[in-house]
Amino acid sequence: MRGFAAIAAAAAVWAGATPPASAQQSPPTTPTPATVAGGPGEAACPSGLPGGTRCWRGGTAQGAFYWIAVPADWSGGLVVHAHGGPRTGAPDIDETAEDLQRFAVTVREGYAWIGSTYRRGGYGVRMAAEDTDIVRRIFWTLFGKPRRTILHGQSWGGNVAAKAAELYALDADGNRNYDGVMLTSGVLAGGTKAYGFRADLRAVYQFYCRNHPRADEAQYPLWQGLPAGARMTRAELTSRVSECTGLDKPAARRTPQQASNLKNILAVVGIEEGALVAHLAWGTNLFQDMVQERLGGRNPFDNSRTVYSGSDDDAALNAGVERFSADPAAVAQLAYDADLSGLIVLPTVTIHGIDDPTAFVAMSAAYRETVARAGRSDLLVQTFTREAEHSKLSTPQYAALLAALEGWIDTGERPDGAGVAALCEARAAAYGEPCRFDVDFRP
Repeated sequence: MRGFAAIAAAAAVWAGATPPASAQQSPPTTPTPATVAGGPGEAACPSGLPGGTRCWRGGTAQGAFYWIAVPADWSGGLVVHAHGGPRTGAPDIDETAEDLQRFAVTVREGYAWIGSTYRRGGYGVRMAAEDTDIVRRIFWTLFGKPRRTILHGQSWGGNVAAKAAELYALDADGNRNYDGVMLTSGVLAGGTKAYGFRADLRAVYQFYCRNHPRADEAQYPLWQGLPAGARMTRAELTSRVSECTGLDKPAARRTPQQASNLKNILAVVGIEEGALVAHLAWGTNLFQDMVQERLGGRNPFDNSRTVYSGSDDDAALNAGVERFSADPAAVAQLAYDADLSGLIVLPTVTIHGIDDPTAFVAMSAAYRETVARAGRSDLLVQTFTREAEHSKLSTPQYAALLAALEGWIDTGERPDGAGVAALCEARAAAYGEPCRFDVDFRP
């Protein structure tokens, strides 16, 4: 395989260029990329893809890594994938292979697939949206303009894809770069609304546990996540949580104080026991990145007027919890980067587990309201499933969502939840997994 330095040099041309005239034609019947100096190298596909699929991997001039998969029976359609996170570590090419493997259903449905890391770790929705559109252009340069291009965002990638759809749906001449959008388990409330509960978690956790930070450690406002330059591993954080709540022990082996602490924290913040460490980790390391690296040390979070409830002594909690007020400049900067306008111009379908423990289903309700305020509800169809999962829902549900979106694009007829559920039932046997749509649910 060619070296990544050469790939990046070539991608500097691809990332900023309009696809040549030859790339505007129908995709080739043989799934082989055009010859481009320093182009991506062919790689062994991850497991789970259909037989005969060919894969390539490469890097962009901006520093992201991408994977491409093209099935032997390529229909001429393309799914451009925006992954979740944000991942705070440096980009790793194998992470994208994991995304491809998780959403192999798109390739089994006959679509080519391209997805990338983002150019750096950490927060940045506009950055990630640009990196997502860059790999769309790379695919078009290599394989020609596909018959159809679908933008897919998963988890935080749902925020990224929704932002990319607002920024890059159309080119300068009004032509479509994408034909439709699919958002799965999406963080769709926007940056200024999606993370406030984790700021609440930091404050409530500290009221009961007093160990993040400990009394003998450097003190800092909890909205910072961690002070600039400080480090805390997931294992270190887990140890502190276990010390306070007994989370590492069966319920019967927790002390009365640990059991009380855990019960109060979960009840007040409204999260599940199994998600406590994950949410607290985001409220630690991701908050540090957001505040220290992206917002100039300013605070975007506010609990100055929050009335906490659900504990065994709400009066004591509200009197003793740490309070903080948001900096308007930080809120404005975060909103510019990550909030959504709802001004969609493409058919958009979403799916969300009703009991998603990570990106709460209320985020889909927030997006519905955002789109409605923009007067674009006719371009949004939302579906919900009876699942308590986030990273991966039942496979035929994704296939059904793709098929519904494809039909909507082809016919102009907007699908409904019952129609998507029927499409799923038709595919359930082939995938060996059930359909769990609840067509009457509305968050």
